[in-house]
Amino acid sequence: MLENIQFGFNFFIGLGGAAMMFIIITLLSLCFKVSISKSLEGGLRMAIALTGMSAIISLLTSTFGPALDAFVKATGVGLTITDLGWAPLAVITWGSIYTLYFAVLEILTNLVMLGLKLTNTLNVDMFNVWNISILGLLVNYYAHNIFITSLFVVGIVMLMLLNADVIKPTVNQLLGYDADNITTTAHPSLLIMPLALLIDTIIGKLFPAIDKYDFDAQTLNDRIGFWGSKFAIGAYLGLFVGILGRQDVSKILALAFTAAVALELFAYIGGWFGPAIEPLSEGIKRIMTKRLHQHKLFVAIDWPILGARAELWAVANILAPILLVIALVLPGNKVLPLGGILLTVLAPALLLVAKGKVIRMTLNGIILIPLFLWAATAIAPFISQTSKAMGTFPKGLRANQLFSSIDSDPLEKLLAILIGKTVATPTIVQGLLVVGALVAYGLLFGWYLRTMRQR
Repeated sequence: MLENIQFGFNFFIGLGGAAMMFIIITLLSLCFKVSISKSLEGGLRMAIALTGMSAIISLLTSTFGPALDAFVKATGVGLTITDLGWAPLAVITWGSIYTLYFAVLEILTNLVMLGLKLTNTLNVDMFNVWNISILGLLVNYYAHNIFITSLFVVGIVMLMLLNADVIKPTVNQLLGYDADNITTTAHPSLLIMPLALLIDTIIGKLFPAIDKYDFDAQTLNDRIGFWGSKFAIGAYLGLFVGILGRQDVSKILALAFTAAVALELFAYIGGWFGPAIEPLSEGIKRIMTKRLHQHKLFVAIDWPILGARAELWAVANILAPILLVIALVLPGNKVLPLGGILLTVLAPALLLVAKGKVIRMTLNGIILIPLFLWAATAIAPFISQTSKAMGTFPKGLRANQLFSSIDSDPLEKLLAILIGKTVATPTIVQGLLVVGALVAYGLLFGWYLRTMRQR
């Protein structure tokens, strides 16, 4: 019996991430009373999105692999880890059965908090459970302890929901929503907001007149135009790597064009994931709203609802070249920014904290960039080895080469590594470090919640 179960499980895993998620999303949708056609559509869209992302990652790495080796040798910089953006993380997590488990944990935690009136937010953004899954997988990678992993994931979900509550008035203000609007966002990338708010407060104290010099972001975006687009930024990166790597003209141009199309397609194909998970999200929302009897209920969706604000894109464009410069000189960083060069994992949090003040957002972003680079460096061994184990290691990279992602939740990723390593090999020093880190994190988040509620 056990042998048959093991055979069936191994067969299922052997189908690959795309096929696995086609089956899982389809069956889950049916469980939440989504129609057969919509359930199949969601599963198929997810499979196509994962396949498309894998193809773009392979194109990028096969083209840039040799050039990046030459770049490192020619320049002498220690940027030996390739940043492939958020895409490989999504491919890894959506190809893991653990993601389903973390999704169940997220739903149950949300329902318990709603039942106890600890939150007013129902999070239906099920696609971004992959962000939570990365954190859970990271703890378990070191700790090999599903109980500790589960506690950590539940804690992260609770903080996301509390944050979704307190940012709702700011979302209303920035997007012009009326008091009856129920839309908010619980995106995990917004967990950087407590630290960003602390930095913003310090900036306000040090430079009380800073807001007098702010400018119109839409005008800046209009003036930059195509030259600040994903196409253009990708081309700049390709030229930069090719020239400093002493490639010939044909290879330099190939790098520029490949990076340009890859950055654009990352965003385009990334847009397929939302519609893929939408039938399931709608099914969950429909069932849960019928069973929840609260006087107030917010519905949390993905962060792109904030994309209507020009300041978000202006600051993302401003920070892109700054990120590259900081990466070249930052001690302890080994990541060369590529796929994550546009910091859309940071810009939404900056927008909410500074309420659209571009200068404050930019200064805050510059201060926070090193944290994202250090976190990307720290998680590279986990991402690379997990990718190999799942058969999703990007083609074009050497077998011993590391890759990573400049992605959201840098504090939480570093905390996950610290907790995981401490559980695996506990020492007094490690234990004290974990306690100190958790206390500091908790105090910062508590201060942040109070400040946001007062604001």
